[in-house]
Amino acid sequence: MLTRLRLENFKSWKDTGDIALKPITGFFGPNSSGKTSLSQALLLMKQSTELLYHGSMFHFGNEKTPVDLGDFRSVVHSHNTDSTIKLSVGWKSGLDIEIPEYYAGGNVSMGDDIGIEVESRDTSYLGESSILHQMAYQISGTRKFGVKRQNDPLTYEIFANGPTFQDSRTLVRDSVGLHPLSFCGFPFGADIPTQYQNFLSNLEYAMRLVLRNLYYLGPLRAYPQRLYVWSGANPQGLGRVGEYTVDAILSYIEFTRIVEGGLGSNELSFEEHVASWLQYLGLVHDFRVEALDGERRVFQIKVRKSPNSAEVLLTDIGFGVSQVLPVIVLCSYLPQDSTIILEQPDMHLHPSAQVGLADLLIQTWKQREVQIMFESHSEHLLRRLQRRIAEGELNEDEVGLYFCSTDDDGSSRISHLEIDQFGNISNWPKDFFGDQFGEIAAMSQAVLNRQGLSE
Repeated sequence: MLTRLRLENFKSWKDTGDIALKPITGFFGPNSSGKTSLSQALLLMKQSTELLYHGSMFHFGNEKTPVDLGDFRSVVHSHNTDSTIKLSVGWKSGLDIEIPEYYAGGNVSMGDDIGIEVESRDTSYLGESSILHQMAYQISGTRKFGVKRQNDPLTYEIFANGPTFQDSRTLVRDSVGLHPLSFCGFPFGADIPTQYQNFLSNLEYAMRLVLRNLYYLGPLRAYPQRLYVWSGANPQGLGRVGEYTVDAILSYIEFTRIVEGGLGSNELSFEEHVASWLQYLGLVHDFRVEALDGERRVFQIKVRKSPNSAEVLLTDIGFGVSQVLPVIVLCSYLPQDSTIILEQPDMHLHPSAQVGLADLLIQTWKQREVQIMFESHSEHLLRRLQRRIAEGELNEDEVGLYFCSTDDDGSSRISHLEIDQFGNISNWPKDFFGDQFGEIAAMSQAVLNRQGLSE
């Protein structure tokens, strides 16, 4: 599970400071306040580890990647290419990693609290968009292992430091010509002491595993279709706009069949599970997938608005159903220990459905141990989270709420919303969801004016 995030000189963020990530973490705030950039930094790291070496430490993206950020100059704060972009991420590995000490002749400690700090610089003058300046893994808060670039852009040294060492030291001194193939890796072919080789590769594997288990769903989901052709694929995620939602449904039905811990029941078929959530949100009564050929390659999705209404295709019912369907499927489909980033999951939903959506996020964590990060403008979703905390169904320590805003110079800043065991938020930002009382007062005054009763 991701535990912390920090961005420095990344887009509108000069420095976010340390952001604690909880099982359910929500980011609120006005448009263009930097909310989306927080998730984009994680997605940048994810897509950069999933591609072969492409001449840059970060793959800033294209139309096929989760995010398309352009190039270093587009991403660095204030477009100042003399600055260094620094991304820091922490997570709990689930297993203790043993920390070796070459001079002690064995393992000196262990820990499961791991983090990585990555610094990247502009190197367009070298024909590359960005190059790794320094990378360091941090274990249990103090011990660091990493690589640092020397004067030559392709020369790095591997270092280790921390309280278990007599002093900071270079693990490989003759590293001329060695170059990491990714921002989270160590130079290939380096003459690393045997004791460290497996340890360092395990750190890189742990980072890649965390990013591999990170999934994203954008704010505008794919339009529904009248016919779906399934090749038998079992997708890892649903795609940036949920384009693989039906593939995931069909693969779950074909290979898994039963959802444990479904809404209102211990065991449901996947179709029943999806239908139960759509019904809970007040959107449809029935949901099913129908095969149109004997080989089960062509399918239709049919829904029924109410118990006695006619069955219709997904394309012939309100747009909100098709937009929330990928959210329900993603929260139900992914394996334990995954992390989901949801951008505006409440979009196109009426207020009562937005309220119910909060319960979906809660159950996703409580019953499946899947971490949720979301950004939203929905007061209704937030209020349900507060209520569940007050009712004791959700612990306040399991929720992290943040408000993003913008300074006069265009830089973003973030405030942690302090929530207690009764769901109360003690530091509401000014006009958090607009000036509701001001609007009511202005409307009341307008009524008096029109009635000729004002002074």
